[in-house]
Amino acid sequence: MKIDLNADVGESFGPWTMGDDAAMFDIVTTANVACGFHAGDPQVMRATVELALGKSVAVGAHPGFADLANFGRRRMPGLTTRELENLIAYQVGAFAAVAELGGHRMTHVKTHGALGNMCNEDESLALAVGRGIKAATPSALFLVMPGMPTERAAERLGLSYFREIYADRTYDDNFNLTDRSKPDAVIHDPASATQHVMRMLESGAVISVTGKKLPVAIDSICLHGDNPNAVAAARTLRATLEAAGITIAGHR
Repeated sequence: MKIDLNADVGESFGPWTMGDDAAMFDIVTTANVACGFHAGDPQVMRATVELALGKSVAVGAHPGFADLANFGRRRMPGLTTRELENLIAYQVGAFAAVAELGGHRMTHVKTHGALGNMCNEDESLALAVGRGIKAATPSALFLVMPGMPTERAAERLGLSYFREIYADRTYDDNFNLTDRSKPDAVIHDPASATQHVMRMLESGAVISVTGKKLPVAIDSICLHGDNPNAVAAARTLRATLEAAGITIAGHR
């Protein structure tokens, strides 16, 4: 079995630092880089791309709502599908250009935070995101949650895609991520995060907080770079996967 490890990175802003991207790039194979709307800025984007290139880590755009104050984790339900298409195309196109400046090639796109959660509740929003991706970079892979509207949108639009589960987040019974306002929505303990992943890999399914299972194919595992224990969790997870005979390899 082969599995990709991805992390959300590039979330610093100006002189303010978020996460330890350098340490994370020694562990993961894929990086989702903030595009300046929920976090990051052009300088951080390019520096992150160059750092990833030096560590042979694939890079992709990680677009979110234009909401720096809330780190893209506040829902913005008033956007039309046209506005959402524009939001995605703008960020993805900008990141693709910055990646070229950094000497790296953008491989994929993954939605961030509240935007991603909303897309996995609404087929029309997922399709709008897919259209934005296709307009900006039609060859990019769409990193999706398996069995959810984002996967179906990729299939309908003819976008290549790969599927992720989360190491450090729990799932509700609808198999979307548990809302962060709920207790234990975020898994902070590295051992617990690793056990969470191994249960899903062994079952070949997303497992909800009540034990419900959604059988899916799993291509990648995500860790949030802003989690204080992100690097420790990534190390523990990778060591456990490798000890189980699983090969850690990029998606492309």
